[in-house]
Amino acid sequence: MLLSCVQQMRTGITRNTQEQWNSLSLFYDLEERETWGKKIDFLLSVIGFAVDLANVWRFPYLCYKNGGGAFLIPYILFLVIAGMPLFYMELALGQYNREGAATVWKICPVFKGEFSLSLLSLYSISFLTSASSPTSHLLKKDPLPTSYAKYKMTPAAEFYERGVLHLHESRGIQDLGMPRWELVLCLVAVVFLLYFSLWKGVKSSGKVVYITATMPYVVLFVLLIRGITLPGAMDGIRAYLHIDFKQLNDPKVWIDAATQIFYSLGAGFGVLIAFASYNKFDNNCYRDAILTSTVNCVTSFFSGFAIFSVLGYMAYKHGVRIEDVATEGAGLVFIIYPEAISTLPGSTFWAIVFFIMLLTLGIDSSMGGMEAVITGLSDDFKILKRNRKLFTFATAFGTFLVALFCITNGGIYVLTLLDNYAAGTSILFAVLIEAIGVSWFYGVDRFSEDIERMMGFKPGLYWRLCWKFVSPTFLLVVVIASIVTSTGLSYDDYVFPSWSNVIGWGVALSSMMFVPVYAIYKFLSMPGTFKQVSVKTNPSHLRSCCLYNGKINQIKSI
Repeated sequence: MLLSCVQQMRTGITRNTQEQWNSLSLFYDLEERETWGKKIDFLLSVIGFAVDLANVWRFPYLCYKNGGGAFLIPYILFLVIAGMPLFYMELALGQYNREGAATVWKICPVFKGEFSLSLLSLYSISFLTSASSPTSHLLKKDPLPTSYAKYKMTPAAEFYERGVLHLHESRGIQDLGMPRWELVLCLVAVVFLLYFSLWKGVKSSGKVVYITATMPYVVLFVLLIRGITLPGAMDGIRAYLHIDFKQLNDPKVWIDAATQIFYSLGAGFGVLIAFASYNKFDNNCYRDAILTSTVNCVTSFFSGFAIFSVLGYMAYKHGVRIEDVATEGAGLVFIIYPEAISTLPGSTFWAIVFFIMLLTLGIDSSMGGMEAVITGLSDDFKILKRNRKLFTFATAFGTFLVALFCITNGGIYVLTLLDNYAAGTSILFAVLIEAIGVSWFYGVDRFSEDIERMMGFKPGLYWRLCWKFVSPTFLLVVVIASIVTSTGLSYDDYVFPSWSNVIGWGVALSSMMFVPVYAIYKFLSMPGTFKQVSVKTNPSHLRSCCLYNGKINQIKSI
């Protein structure tokens, strides 16, 4: 049947250059490429990647800090006009082309440098693995403090910063010290878990997510039920949901909502493209995009109840205000929450349950990030695909080596720097480039026709307008705002030296500059006009002739 398709192409295409015929090998990939065992494997993998530690330790605090219920207005607005459309775009892009984030840019070769942004940004996800390493050390039950002021000078804070991180032995980012051997063992265990989850492709990782993607929901529900029974819980929930519309006058609130949407949904990392590339060709990715992005955002909102019910209890117990205990990041999940758990009957059980949830959240995100790298490079270099197990091991080992910097005495400073710069403005820039490449160079109309071939219907006018105008404009504004409002880094009372901020921007710009550098290289190395070079090696019009259920689709010439 494949030969029959090729014969029809020979008679139906007038511009059959040698370069176009070389792309016929892509059809063999179409038939041979593995697919998810079940549809639920794909959905759980996407949800597991998107629902990460940020849903638990960042969104609830942002919502509380930025006007409570009023914060949901810009958050939902940006979800509808930018988050969902770009989420849908990535799923459709990966599913139609059936390739990872590197080779998918054959639709518009000058934008292939965008994959470098995904590679750099994915390192920040790998660092979530190192952030999960201390969890086993935090199951220790400490005595209650006699006085309470925020989370400083409490047993939980001292155990985390001095007993686990040994932060007191570092003078700053310039004095990292050696990796902590206890954390190295934890990191080795996590990396081995990642390797054996990914070494056989989506057939193995699709089964692991049955546990890692569902466990956080079970734990969050259990913690919520326990939390709302505690004294002071309702005060915490009221503080979480209080509505202050005056906060909407502050541009920082809108920037926080926009950046949280993209960091939470995970667009721009290449993970969604990689996951979708293993779907069946006629899978309804439109429905998947709506479902999974909604589940992600609802999870963020739901987690706030579990978090602030406990924060309300902490404020009640120590006789302080909610703002004295409300915080985000590591201070919330490794200090405040564990201290609250330590005061409950059966605290050891609740501590184990809570940290298992954190571990599964980190594992899911790391699995998605590593799969994007493995799929993207394997599709570009066939030798890597033929040796997937070895390449997966090399990727996991490389992640381990880089993560070692994050479990030194001053590792929290490295983690803070990379979290801010490697997955900050650079990831927003990656999504902007992706939106421009697909909508303006490849073309919204052509992209819509691709979706019609898969699912039998074209995207509505709303989606096409968002892809071409609304989302790129919105992203451009957010990128500019994130650069303009950028300030020096700090961790608690420690202020990062100016040279470390320069290094951080160097890390971000090193990947961002690769996009225009690669585009210039492509234009200089290939003859033709701007438009001709943009589609010169574009085999997407050949992809119109694809085999599915024994049918041959009509070929559309460019």
